[in-house]
Order: sequence, then C-alpha cells, then structure tokens
Amino acid sequence: MSDLLSVHDALNRILNQIQTLPHEDIPLMGAYYRILAQTITAPNALPTFANSGMDGYAVRAEDIAHANKDNPISLNVVMDIRAGTFPTRPLGAGEAARIMTGAPIPNGATAVVPVENTDGEWDKNDTSTLQPIVKIFRALKQGDYIRPIGEDLTTGDIIAQAGDYLRPQEIGICASLGIATLPVYKRPRVAILSNGDELAELGQPLQDGQIYDSNRYTLAGLVLACDAEPILLPTAKDTPESIRAMFHDALSLKPDMLISSAGVSVGAADFIRDILIELGQVDFWRINIRPGKPLAFGHIRDIPFFGLPGNPVSAMVTFEVFVRPALYKMMGKSVHIQTLNARLSHDVTSDGRESYLRVMLHKSDAGEWIATLTGTQTSSALISMSKADGLLILPAGTTTAQAGEIYPVRLLKNELLYIN
Repeated sequence: MSDLLSVHDALNRILNQIQTLPHEDIPLMGAYYRILAQTITAPNALPTFANSGMDGYAVRAEDIAHANKDNPISLNVVMDIRAGTFPTRPLGAGEAARIMTGAPIPNGATAVVPVENTDGEWDKNDTSTLQPIVKIFRALKQGDYIRPIGEDLTTGDIIAQAGDYLRPQEIGICASLGIATLPVYKRPRVAILSNGDELAELGQPLQDGQIYDSNRYTLAGLVLACDAEPILLPTAKDTPESIRAMFHDALSLKPDMLISSAGVSVGAADFIRDILIELGQVDFWRINIRPGKPLAFGHIRDIPFFGLPGNPVSAMVTFEVFVRPALYKMMGKSVHIQTLNARLSHDVTSDGRESYLRVMLHKSDAGEWIATLTGTQTSSALISMSKADGLLILPAGTTTAQAGEIYPVRLLKNELLYIN
C-alpha cells in the first residue's frame, strides 16, 4: 500500500489548498451560529449607568446604618424612578426614592433596599400614589443592590474572538451594546454532483438494475450540518459528455466547492477523474483509508473539488474525514474534530489501512466508554452509519484489534460529549 497517500498527508494537502472565504457584515438576527470574522470589543461600558438590582428604595447607606426590625428607620419618599426614566433630582439626607429594577440610581443614593425589607406596599403599575414615608428594617453597606457602571463589561473588553461560533449568548451581549451588524465569514456554496446510469430519481419506479440516489441527499444533509449551502444538480449519465455537461452546469453557478460521488474508481464507466484532469487538475486520488480508498481531490478553475466514492458509507466517511475540515477552514472555523477514547467490546480485524469502524457507544459501570460495532462494516451498508454514534479509528498497519483495547472515536453525535 506504499502507493497510497496517508490520511494525515492527504488532509494536510487539502487544507493547505483551501482558502478562507471573505467576510460579510450581516444584521444581528442573521448572525446566530455563524463564524465571527473579526474580534469584537465593547464600544462602551455595560451597564452604561448605575442602576438598581432590585425593586425597592434607593437610599443613603449612612441614613440606615442602624436599621433593624426592632428599630426601623423612617425616610421621606421624594420621587418614583421607573426603568426608562431618569431621576429628577439628587437624593438628600433622610430621603428615599422608590425605584424599579434597572432604573438609574439618583445622585446621592449609595444603596437600594429591597421592598421586602421595608413597609412599602405598592403596585408597579399604579404610580398615582406614592407612599410619603417608608420604614427601613435592614442596614446596608454602600453599593448593596446597585449595579455599577461597567459591572458586566468595560469599554474595550473582548466580547468574542475572530473564529468564534456565535451563540445566542454572544448575540445577546452585542444587542445590549447596541451593535446592529456583525462581520461573519460567508457560508460556502457547495455544488453536489451525482452520476450513474443505475440511479433513479425519488418518486420514480425502479427499473431493472436501478437504485435510488441516496448519496446526493446524504451529502446535502452533511453540508447543511456544516452550516454551508448545498446546491443539488440533476443526475448525469455515465458518459463523458453527460458528466462534462454536469460540470459546466455546476461551474456556471459559481460554487465555492464541488463534490461528486462515484466515478473515481477504476471501473470502465468511472469518468469523473478523467473529466477532472481535462477541466482542471488532480492533486491525488488514492488514499490509505478504509472505507473510501478511491477519493480524488483537485481544482477546477480554482474551485476545490472532491470526488468521493460511490458506496454510501465510503462517501459519508470520506466526507467526515476530509470534506468537513475543508469546509470548516473555508468558513473560518477551527478544523479540530472532537474525539473521545473508547474500549472495544470485541475483537475486530482490518486489512492494514487506516480504518474507520462504525460503532455504538455506551458507558460502562466504571464510567468508561465502550465501543461496539454497528454490524456489518461493508461500504454499502447505510444502516451501519444510521446506527453509529461515532467512527472508531484503527491506525494504519493495524490488522487485529482486541477487545479491551482503547482507540479514539470520532463523534458523529456531538450530544454524547454532554453525557456524564
């Protein structure tokens, strides 16, 4: 197998040729789960003014220094401050201001007494009457229940770094700072090509020897799962003319990436690699991987092209191993793929290629991850991928792996990371 390119070398060659897409400025509502293109800092402090952390009464802490339930302190209520309004005057000695959560603190006030520590009885929705005197049953120190300027953020604090995945949390912070747009990397547009005389469209009755084209739908879903945009083209026939026309149609759409399945092996009707050589250039087409050895990578008019194997499992595995990291780099996202270590539940054999075995995972009583094969590992067994929690990786050169040995598992279901 010395003529086969290693998985590591193939991935490095791919990533070295993938360029990150330009960024675009988009409204905040469209930025959820996008990749930030530039580091964002706070343009101002948050909060921008000192405000109340409770419904209650703004007071001078020194006026209530000796207050308790047996010795309440009475203060004159001189104003009512609601969120969205501003104090009409400073607070003087012996005075209090009724105040709502989030309302600005008047000058002179140094603490807020929660309403439950007073004899105040009032309805937030009724401001027609203001209790003239309030009794305070609790002493406070300066700053109690006041949110100072810059408590959350000071001017210049980093909100999110370039390359960060924008969650609702980051979007919320940006909204609170009045940031209306964010610079994010463009979503890659990925043209998905299928060819094969044996492929029938969904909804059509199968003729003798035909199968339905599952790969284009699986690959479209995987592209969507990467937060990229799939473009499905009509299926081409197994002729050079039809495949060439399919490529020209795809190129006219100006995609950022091209993906095909089937046509890159050594069969008599496998024309994809030949057309790729004719229209562009092939970097490599055989990899020391199982499943998925006949994978082609190259460029057509500077557009990266992946020729994936036609077998459904091979197409999915090679997408995960090679295409997903390439899309992540194109999007400005980290290409690191999460793995965990798991013990094999039984012996397995391999042919010495770097192998990606479909496994189900469960926790042992000791808290270790246990990996069990999903069943047959043939490259056409779609159900093996449907059942799989991850891909257990046997290093190149491994022909036998024994029960109890620990191997890395590349996760297909990321929610497993959150299982205790």
